[in-house]
Amino acid sequence: MGLFDKFKKKETTSKPEEKEVEAIGWNAIEQEFLRVYPGQTNPKHYGTILPWILGGNDPLDGISVYDGGNYWHFVSFGQSEIYEKESNVKEISGYGYELTFKLKKDNYEDEEAEIRNICGILQMIARITFTKNEIFQPFEFIYTGQIVGIDAKQKSNLTGFITIKDPTVETIDTPNGKVEFLELIGMTDAELKTLSTVGSVMEIYEKLGSDITDYHRASIV
Repeated sequence: MGLFDKFKKKETTSKPEEKEVEAIGWNAIEQEFLRVYPGQTNPKHYGTILPWILGGNDPLDGISVYDGGNYWHFVSFGQSEIYEKESNVKEISGYGYELTFKLKKDNYEDEEAEIRNICGILQMIARITFTKNEIFQPFEFIYTGQIVGIDAKQKSNLTGFITIKDPTVETIDTPNGKVEFLELIGMTDAELKTLSTVGSVMEIYEKLGSDITDYHRASIV
């Protein structure tokens, strides 16, 4: 079975065989976040009702949200092999990374809506990988040309993202292979239009000076 074959949807309406599967990859991710956030054994979690492999629309099996003090720290479960090892690439688990995001806490009209909105965005980014086999790397930019904000109310000046290696958590070696954590950071339209290379993304990230997405910040260009 190839690296991408394991993520294909099952073309069947029959009930899958039930068997108990140990979530060894999932547990490894949780242990790393527990190292950073001691005591948070029961973070906010948003699971997927119908798994992707059974025909669902959301490729991630779940997203957990840890309390970072002045921000919420999101992490996905599903771009790596969170259950048993299925691919032939022993060194890398699944696509080799999970998505993360840090949302600044604020006086939101509906904080729960904002949190769920970010979960939807992470599912959307993962869906690009699952449907187009597009693997994202640190210091890339995601620019769609949209002019509405990435927040739930679509009022923010932030309209897209850059990617970095999440500096808060470490790359982990799981029984299924290596997993990195790729963090998305919200960017304005003006900022995104200046980006074209890895170097330009690194430069604007350095100017930004933070990996926490703040919906209300001003553009730095």
